[in-house]
Amino acid sequence: MFETRYEDAEGRDRVWRFVSRKNPPRCVSGVWDIPDAVVIVAFHAGKNRLVIIREFRVPLGDYQYGLPAGLVDKGETVADSASRELFEETGLTVTRWIKTSPLIYSSSGMTDESIALVYVECAGEPSSRGNTASEDIETLLVTQEEAAALCRDECIKVDVKTWLVLSMYGATGTIC
Repeated sequence: MFETRYEDAEGRDRVWRFVSRKNPPRCVSGVWDIPDAVVIVAFHAGKNRLVIIREFRVPLGDYQYGLPAGLVDKGETVADSASRELFEETGLTVTRWIKTSPLIYSSSGMTDESIALVYVECAGEPSSRGNTASEDIETLLVTQEEAAALCRDECIKVDVKTWLVLSMYGATGTIC
């Protein structure tokens, strides 16, 4: 947790508290080079389905639908991290790289955490063998119709990035 002082538009001195994985945080260091994490938008071409996960999230006290994701380890490239995380969380392997976003920010009012959205095609059979003890993850391969239905379900918890991908896939049958 960090605290920084700034001057607002009316010239008043203010304090902002936020979380950062970096020390010093990016707003102090000015270093905006690589993302903290990757979020993988994976399409299983062999099964013609979008890959999503259902994972227990402690802050929610419940399961949330999301996309495979994880931190970029020191010395890793975005591609290395995406390949590793997809395999660890789902047992699937990247077969084709489609595109990677620039740095994007998921909750800039609370944190300077940045992510890269990595769009890929993948293959294999889902497996939880690579999950760590702290991960409770179920891999789901969803059809276009199932994606659209998830977007209409008001009783589930869905990550914002995942909802946007599900909405796109449900409406168009494409991931990007």
